[in-house]
Amino acid sequence: MATISSPGIGSGLDVKSIVSQLVALEKQPLTKLKVQAATVNTKISAYGQIKSLVSTLSSAAGTLNSLTTWNAVSATSSNAKAVSASAIGGAAANSFSVQVTALAKAQSYASDTLPLPAGTPLGGGTVTIQLGKWTNPSTFAPSVGVAPVDVTVAATDSVTEIASKINSANAGVSATVLNDAAGERLLLRSKSTGEEFGFQLTVADDDTVNTDAAGLSRLVAGASTQYAANAAATINGSIPVTSATNTFANVISGVTLTVAELTTTAAEITISQDKSVITKAIDGFVAAYNAVNGILNEATKYDPATKSAGLLQGDATAIGLQSALRGILQSTTSGSAFARLADIGITQQLGGELAADSTKLNKALENLDAVKSLFRIDNGNPLTNGVALKFKTFSQGLLATDGFFQSKDASLKRSLDLNGKDQQRVGEKVNRVEAQLNRRYSALDVQLSSLNALNAYVTQQVAQWNRVKQ
Repeated sequence: MATISSPGIGSGLDVKSIVSQLVALEKQPLTKLKVQAATVNTKISAYGQIKSLVSTLSSAAGTLNSLTTWNAVSATSSNAKAVSASAIGGAAANSFSVQVTALAKAQSYASDTLPLPAGTPLGGGTVTIQLGKWTNPSTFAPSVGVAPVDVTVAATDSVTEIASKINSANAGVSATVLNDAAGERLLLRSKSTGEEFGFQLTVADDDTVNTDAAGLSRLVAGASTQYAANAAATINGSIPVTSATNTFANVISGVTLTVAELTTTAAEITISQDKSVITKAIDGFVAAYNAVNGILNEATKYDPATKSAGLLQGDATAIGLQSALRGILQSTTSGSAFARLADIGITQQLGGELAADSTKLNKALENLDAVKSLFRIDNGNPLTNGVALKFKTFSQGLLATDGFFQSKDASLKRSLDLNGKDQQRVGEKVNRVEAQLNRRYSALDVQLSSLNALNAYVTQQVAQWNRVKQ
């Protein structure tokens, strides 16, 4: 039969309280270990944030070390509405004029008015669409290697159903139906602009007459065509150029022209060095460095007034990283008219943050090659290479799979694993001690209860004897 245990009832001892207090003393190391584990987890998170910011710094340094940044150009047009321009990095500084004489067109085709009411079947047969080029309204040359597409038309098909079949046939044209007061028309349009992307529509009518105004032949009898055309322009007043689209991608090396309107006067196109890309890259580098510097300052600081320390205060690896980054900034570069960032207006402030003097920087950029060398020259010497190259190389080492951050993360996780095992051992010990204390104090409780009972019996007997004697 199960019994209800109530330690202390018979003896008067507060067994639960005594055991609880003794167990709490045994648990003190466990509390300390939990605090240590929380601190390690916080450090893992902090180093993860630092790693992310170093990765951003690495990208910013990589941008400054890239030729694409230093070769960036801009393209401007005196009439951007009619002729717009874009240029890829490395395109030579240049200027030229463009006059647009024709815009690219897709071929369009409209049948004559078809019989009313709308939806009336035209008759059965086959519609054939062949892609190719019209050299004049009567001469058509099929595209080499492109087979004609046949669309079978049932005798019950309306023009709308014919248009749907043409669209499903993937014949290089799009079809739709126009409804006006006179009736329906089949409209076709080539899917690409340019002379080489025209098409020819023919029919094979079930009535065997393919050109009359009866049956399926009504799609071609009396039809009108606007032929495809290339875009045309004149460069520098004397050089004619054409394109199948309204984009001229291969006329000027590295430059793409897009035309939208015919012009009576030429638009002036100017290709020039785009220094805004460089200043943006420098600003991005400064911001990325300051973000890393800021988090390291906060993590390693000590405030004597409040006697409070940052999470990584005294952490040799964090302090070493901070010193290494500042050391790169303070190193010099060989092979450039500018040896340090301060020479172009980028200086360290109190606390290590960078600040850029835009006036001095813009003045330095007048000597673009020297500024470029300051950032990206490769002397084969990590101590004298360009600033961006130094930071890129250093940060890549930090971020490598066997680099600083990976090693630090592994070290902290090992510490966390050991802490977990220590917590487990302490917990097991606490459980053993608690069990032992419960057994001992329960036994003492039983003994004291027996003694109390004996004492009560003796006291009762003495009182009885005294009454007898009286």
